[in-house]
Order: sequence, then structure tokens, then C-alpha cells
Amino acid sequence: MPFFDTHTHLDYLLATTQQPLAELMEESQQAGVEKMLVVAVQAEDFKNIEKITALYPEQLYYGLGLHPLYIKQHHVADLDLLAQRLANRPKNLTAVAEIGLEKGVPELLTPELWQKQCEFFEAQLSLAKANQLPVNLHSRKSHEDLYRFLKTAQLSVTGVVHGFSGSYEQAKRFVDLGYKIGVGGVITYARANKTRETIKRLPLDSLLLETDSPDMPVFGFQGQPNRPMRVRETFKVLCELRAESPDEIEARIWGNSVRLFG
Repeated sequence: MPFFDTHTHLDYLLATTQQPLAELMEESQQAGVEKMLVVAVQAEDFKNIEKITALYPEQLYYGLGLHPLYIKQHHVADLDLLAQRLANRPKNLTAVAEIGLEKGVPELLTPELWQKQCEFFEAQLSLAKANQLPVNLHSRKSHEDLYRFLKTAQLSVTGVVHGFSGSYEQAKRFVDLGYKIGVGGVITYARANKTRETIKRLPLDSLLLETDSPDMPVFGFQGQPNRPMRVRETFKVLCELRAESPDEIEARIWGNSVRLFG
């Protein structure tokens, strides 16, 4: 069975490594990674992501969005551009991503910037709802706020809380709203006891696999750019944590991923 990397910054990975796209696609496919979702962080990334994903439209899906870490740079005109892109989207633009809330950087928590974060997040949730697209969500130290916005938005097509790190109770609240939980490299670290226990207990149908490449390196590859092929390392640890067979885990997570983003 194949793998679907549901969260990768392929544009940044290619820029970091200078690896030809065809070579990266080949190594990914050899590792069983047949599909990926490439996510944006700034409006200036949109054209490059569109160009990259257009070369492999059956394998590379993508999402456009405005990431909260870059809230200082975002302008209202960027929301207008996003709205235009979503309204005239090709078949492989399948998400509004990466969007969310960031409370891990103190300088982004001034009253003005926090209000801007909330306004941009709310606006992008509205765009997702209007276009019936799933969202791929960033949440750092902001699970409670994120939950509140999602509960209010009531999206008919939901999405995933990517790279989840937190308690079972926090994750279960998102799952009960209909959202998936993105399982990334954090579970490959033995010290991540709370997140490992969370992923072990959640319903299998609520889980997706991801790399967040070139970020979030898996254990044993620290200091190196993360790559889509390393989703296999996360999968191996997931199989150690779960009671289901590897074949069942692989098949059901593939199904979860394709139904949401493919």
C-alpha cells in the first residue's frame, strides 16, 4: 500500500537542498510515497507552488494559505489574492493551507498582532467554507483558541490539525468536531510520551501521516532537512504504538488521506 504525505513544504525543501524535483519524486515513490500535499505559508509562495505541483498533478496536491508565523508580512490584499486563487482553482488545489494560530512566539502576541492573527484565521476559515475545501491547521500553544474558532466556523468539510503535539483530551476534542490529527516525526522521539500515548489511543480513522519537510526531522536524522520519504520512519513507530496490523494501518490512513485531500 502507498503513503500520502499530507503536509510538506516541498518548495522550501527544493530550495534548501537544490535537489532536482524529478529526483526527489523518484526517491519518494521508491519509498512508497505516492501522493503529497504541498502547503503554502505566504502569498509570495503561491506561484512557485503552483508551478511545482503542475508538473506532477496526479501526485502533488497543494493548499494555499497564510501562515500565522508570518502575520507581520500578511496584508489584506493577500486574502484577496487567496480568494481569487481558490475561486479559480485547478483540480489539484485541494486545501486551504497552512493556516492557524501561533502562540509560541512572544513578539506575535501583542494585542494588535494577536487580533490580526485571529482576523486572518477567521477570514481563511470563511474562504475554506465558501469553497468547500478542507483546512490544514497550524496550532502551537493555541489548541483552546483553535478549537473555539473551529467550533464557531462549523465547516462542512473539515481538515487536519497538523503535526499534533498534546494530550489525548485536546486531540479528542478536535476529533469530535470531525477533524483529523496529523501524525509527524515527533512520535519517533521516545521523550514524546504524552503525544505517543495520544496517538496510540485515538481512533485510527482520525489519523493522517505527514513529514512537515524540510522541518520536524525524525529521530536519527536530526540536523538534516526532513524529506517525504521519511514518512516511513514515522509509520514504523506508529505501527509499534498501535494494536492494528501494519497493513490495516497503512490502508486506512491512505483512505483517510485521499478522502480529505486527494
